[in-house]
Amino acid sequence: PSAMRPVADARGWVEAWAVRERHGERLIRRDAETGWSPVLHLKLFNPVSDTMGLPPLGAARRALDLHNASADWAKALIDNSAKPSGALVYGGHGRMPPDQFDALKAELEGMYSGAANAGRPLLLEGGLDWRPMSLSPAEMDFLQARHGAAREIALALGVPPMLIGIPGDNTYSNYKEANLAFWRMTVLPLVQKMAAALSAWMDVPFGAEVEVRADIDRVPALSAERDALWARLEGASFATGEEKRKLAGLQP
Repeated sequence: PSAMRPVADARGWVEAWAVRERHGERLIRRDAETGWSPVLHLKLFNPVSDTMGLPPLGAARRALDLHNASADWAKALIDNSAKPSGALVYGGHGRMPPDQFDALKAELEGMYSGAANAGRPLLLEGGLDWRPMSLSPAEMDFLQARHGAAREIALALGVPPMLIGIPGDNTYSNYKEANLAFWRMTVLPLVQKMAAALSAWMDVPFGAEVEVRADIDRVPALSAERDALWARLEGASFATGEEKRKLAGLQP
């Protein structure tokens, strides 16, 4: 998708697609007789761009930035022994000479920075004093902020937050219900949207009415619903066999 862009006509309708290649672009146009396009563009609704649509991650871009920033923050903490190392206080009179300051800075960066040097004792001389520092509970709250951002990203993609493994969110009972809701409210609508688009798109090249359907009976997550439906149909004595097959979505 990143290598393609729509080419619009004077009215704003997409008349071709430009594919970026190593040397220039290649245009894919509609058929001159039938108007059929060999490119099927599936998109979600966007109130300000009916051409390209709105990707779910576009709606969650702020949460993505927050999640990535919190990951960088955690990585920096690990590189610094999971805490701000502290401060060196010069106890002499006046300021430290520039050459001694540069030598001390280079020694700290080379021998005491990074996860590999965590816990190495610091040898001080020349009136230097080490004052350790620690993070406050408010500064350590970045983990909760990251979990909140993960929940927002999951909701933008239609994934129940219980399925992404955040501590405290998922138990066995609500995990089962969340998995069923994920299939019913997210996966199946997208599958049906794609199947409907494929059905309409392939009518012209096949020269007939094409119908693409999803075989949801083979989805393991929906087996409990299917078993319940069959049990209700089995007990429906007022319905004929053919009526039961129709209600179950089977062929006559």
